[in-house]
Amino acid sequence: MAEVIADKTALVTGANRGIGFEIARQLAGLNINVLAGVRSEAKALSAGTAFEELGADVCPVVLDVADAARLPEVLGDIERRHGPIDILVNNAAILIDGPGGFSASLFDMTDDTFRRTWETNVLGPAAIIRTLLPGMIARGYGRVVNMSSLAGQLSGMSSGFPAYRISKAALNALTRIAAAEAARTDVKVNACSPGWVRTDMGGPEASRSPQKGAETAIWLATLPANGPTGGFFQDKASVPW
Repeated sequence: MAEVIADKTALVTGANRGIGFEIARQLAGLNINVLAGVRSEAKALSAGTAFEELGADVCPVVLDVADAARLPEVLGDIERRHGPIDILVNNAAILIDGPGGFSASLFDMTDDTFRRTWETNVLGPAAIIRTLLPGMIARGYGRVVNMSSLAGQLSGMSSGFPAYRISKAALNALTRIAAAEAARTDVKVNACSPGWVRTDMGGPEASRSPQKGAETAIWLATLPANGPTGGFFQDKASVPW
C-alpha cells in the first residue's frame, strides 16, 4: 500500500496538462507540497488557475526540461524558494515522430526529431536527477518516478515512432543507474508506464483516463521504506525491461 507522506515537497514536470496535471492534483490531495513544473510563465498562470478551480493546492514553477544546461541553476533557485525536493516525477516528454505517428519509420526520422526528443525525454530528466538525487541521498529520503512507456521495452521492441522508443529505453536505463547510485538508502528510483491514456499525446481514442494513467506513479511516489527500487511497473505490477 502507498504511504501517505505529509509535509514532503514534490516536483512534477510537465504538469500543466494530462497525466502530469493529474499526478500533481492527486499528490496535493495527500497533503504533499506540490510544485508543478511548466515550460513558461504563461503556462504557469493557466495551470495555476486550473488547479485552483479544482481546489488543488499546487504551485506552478517555470522549468523548461528541454534546456538541460540551465536546469541545475533553475532547480537550485526552486529549492531555495520552496525547500528541498523529496519526491520527483519526471513526467515531461514529447512524441514528435513522423510522418505517420505511431507507424513512423526509422528511415523517415530526422536528426532534428531525434535531437529534440532526446533533449526533452532523456537529457532533461538526467540533469534533474543529477541535481536533486544527491540531496535526497544526503537527507536519507527520496522518491523518483520516471514516466516511461512500454514502447521503450527492449523485450518487446519493434518499429514505429523510433525517436520516442529510443528515448524511453534510455530513460529506463537511467532509472536503473540512478537506483544503483542510491542503493542502501531510503531513496527509491523507479520507472512506470501509464498505459495508453487520453491526453494530447495519447489521443481521444486511448483506452485510459488520466486518473488511471496517474495511478502507478502516485503509488511509486509514496512508497514506504520497504518498497521496490530500480523497477519498471504498470498497474502497480512489475513488467519486463
